[in-house]
Amino acid sequence: MRSIWNGAISFGLVSIPIKLVNATENHSIHFRQIHLADGGRIRYRKVCELDEEEVAGGEIGKAYEDADGTMIPITDEDLAQLPLPTAKTIEIVAFVPADEIDPLQMDAAYYLSANGVPAAKPYTLLREALKRSNKVAVAKYALRGRERLGMLRVVDDVIAMHGLLWPDEIRAPEGVAPDSDVTVRDAELDLADALMDTLGEVDMDSLHDDYREAVEELIAAKASGEAVQPAESDDSGGGKVIDLIAALESSVRAAKKSRGEGDENEAENEGDMADVHPIKKTASGKTASGRTTKTAQQKSTPKPTGTKKSTSSTSSPAKKTAQKQKKTTAKSTSSSSAASKSSSSGKKQTSSNARSTTKKKTAAPRKRASA
Repeated sequence: MRSIWNGAISFGLVSIPIKLVNATENHSIHFRQIHLADGGRIRYRKVCELDEEEVAGGEIGKAYEDADGTMIPITDEDLAQLPLPTAKTIEIVAFVPADEIDPLQMDAAYYLSANGVPAAKPYTLLREALKRSNKVAVAKYALRGRERLGMLRVVDDVIAMHGLLWPDEIRAPEGVAPDSDVTVRDAELDLADALMDTLGEVDMDSLHDDYREAVEELIAAKASGEAVQPAESDDSGGGKVIDLIAALESSVRAAKKSRGEGDENEAENEGDMADVHPIKKTASGKTASGRTTKTAQQKSTPKPTGTKKSTSSTSSPAKKTAQKQKKTTAKSTSSSSAASKSSSSGKKQTSSNARSTTKKKTAAPRKRASA
């Protein structure tokens, strides 16, 4: 890899010659501007506003525009005379835990390569010291005409440096958070945790730019004169959440389905839980479709195959005992009622006999008196 900067790491009194190499690259597809009428390329030319003539690169310098519009020329000689100790040196100022660096500050990334054989020993010393301390080094360096802030850490067996923004370059998130107070329920948090667990981890090497691949295929198709098929739109209704709980549950199910989890269990659960719909009856005992309905007992009870005797013989002992008790009670009740009737009739006969005897006694003295 080609180095973009040569200098040294200042580690106390130790100086480590290094070369700076870009650790990242941009794979974005760049387009040119063209004239739609004839396809000619549109170029930008540097033209002086005063004489309206195009100016070559060698005739272009730097200047600072003042508030009133005045241009203050600044030459490379002026900048070279400034006291900048980090012009060719990455000066380590502190060693701090990695979690003290705000990820918002991270900018470009570089690899630091040992420059020459004498640099191998101090380079390895700094690398191993960073590994054992579990810390990162905060450093200052100058690149492309200005001083910058950096963070040194170990990646495999190489020291990497991340360019950092200065703390005053990080904007405060004022007016970004939701204005109104929002309360999140525990059930919603539980579903969010379940979704996070279902999505799980990912192999970062497996992630790729789908859009860039689609653009490359488009360019290849148009270059070969093939017809370009429009892509199917994926209208998932994003951004229109009606029920947060339902959306989370659907997301969990979709994540499980994409990973091939939970399909069999869900199918079994759906088979065990059948929907029951009551059937409305009419006055004649028929459904709206005209079919006569049967009760659940009639459907579940099988038709007897034997005679009545076999049916009665297979009845339970409890039923037989109950029937005997009913018969005994009925007999006792009828006998008691008959006894009461006979006693009442006996009483009536006794009273009538007594009355007839009294009449006979009264009639006898009357006959004697007449004689």
